[in-house]
Amino acid sequence: MTHALHFPPLVPARAIALLAGLMLLPTLVQAAPRIEQWTAASGAHVQFVESRALPMVDIQIDFPAGSAAEPADKAGLASLTRSLLDAGAGELDEQAIADRAADIGAQIGGGTDDDRSNLSIRSLSSVAERDAAIELAATLLTRPTFPADILERERARAIAGLKEALTKPATLAERRFTALVFAGHPYGNLTTPETLSAISRDDIIAFHRSRYAANRASITIVGDVDRAAAEQIAVRLTAALPQAAAAPPLPAPELPAAERVHLPHPSAQAHVLVGQPGMAREDADYFPLLVGNYVLGGGGFVSRLTREVREKRGYAYSVHSYFMPQQVAGPFQIGLQTKGSQADDALRVVNATLGDFIAKGPTAAELQAAKDNLINGFGLRLDSNRKVLDYVAMIGFYRLPADWLDAYPRKVAAVTAAQVQDAFARRVRPEHLVTVIAGGDGDRAEAAPAAAGTGAGTDARR
Repeated sequence: MTHALHFPPLVPARAIALLAGLMLLPTLVQAAPRIEQWTAASGAHVQFVESRALPMVDIQIDFPAGSAAEPADKAGLASLTRSLLDAGAGELDEQAIADRAADIGAQIGGGTDDDRSNLSIRSLSSVAERDAAIELAATLLTRPTFPADILERERARAIAGLKEALTKPATLAERRFTALVFAGHPYGNLTTPETLSAISRDDIIAFHRSRYAANRASITIVGDVDRAAAEQIAVRLTAALPQAAAAPPLPAPELPAAERVHLPHPSAQAHVLVGQPGMAREDADYFPLLVGNYVLGGGGFVSRLTREVREKRGYAYSVHSYFMPQQVAGPFQIGLQTKGSQADDALRVVNATLGDFIAKGPTAAELQAAKDNLINGFGLRLDSNRKVLDYVAMIGFYRLPADWLDAYPRKVAAVTAAQVQDAFARRVRPEHLVTVIAGGDGDRAEAAPAAAGTGAGTDARR
């Protein structure tokens, strides 16, 4: 989370900050990396950024194999499939894969979210080490063996971890929030011990065969190689993968009816979440919502929600809001933790603050501060190969324009207060806001006897 700089309320300081932001804008626009894009012979979509600063190359291969692609009754299939890629491949078992990576100095990673699963690899750019790393990654992608014994081990580990997580109010709140906001939509499917138990090795093999296809792959290469080497890398990684028909598009989630749910838990802290479906990656309102959310609750200690909930009333140490853009509309969420006895009061302040922001939008000072921070901090998001890889992989997977990074500061700077107010008024609707409160019962139980024993005057002072 990025925080704005705090200046004393003096006109010269504000003028200096504004001038610095205006001077930095052209520099940041020019500093965005040059992205080359093409389609490999295998059908994979490739994006490449040449960077000679370090003798390293970072690669990420994304597939539309996230949790939204799995059957609801086998939720967890995407994550299990991805986690087993380096459990055995070709002639290599799990230990041999780890040893091979260590021997060549390569780092293997990756993960799964709603939309995608990926494998990432970092290697020295020297030809011998790089080629060995690419060979290893290609073997993991194209020839996984999915050993039955390791599947059972990872399934048991996942079930144990899930059962432990389900004892915590934060997990309970997030899961119920997701289920309500995305009811009936693939984004709302939840992994359970039962769905994990239902997954067979054949399910994993079939999921890999259908989803990890060459023509569905998005390959991002960043680092110390030239275009010719990048082309060879892309082909080597995907040449042996199957081809597959295009996946059907995800439907847009329906807006839920407003609902409030309390999940009992003996914790003292109540976990409060408020939200609804928000915006997709390619969304006409992306930049007004981005800038507006910074003012509302995305700007850390300088946001309105922090000022109203934390600083003025002390209901919570931190409070946030965010949009998570995905293939289709991901969540818009406001979240905080507070004493159970204060949850209702804190929620009233949250709703009042949100309602006022929807009705009036940001002030001129708030808007300028948000734009200054987003623009001036943008260069820090691109100050390493790993950060560049994350952004360029996102651009490639979601098929965003190749100049998205170049355009970002300009589009942020162009946002007006009227655009923010209009976007929030259309997109964040009280009649569709879901509210989940998990826990806080321990503090409520302690507060109730105190209130009963000391009278209304003491209760009012709380």
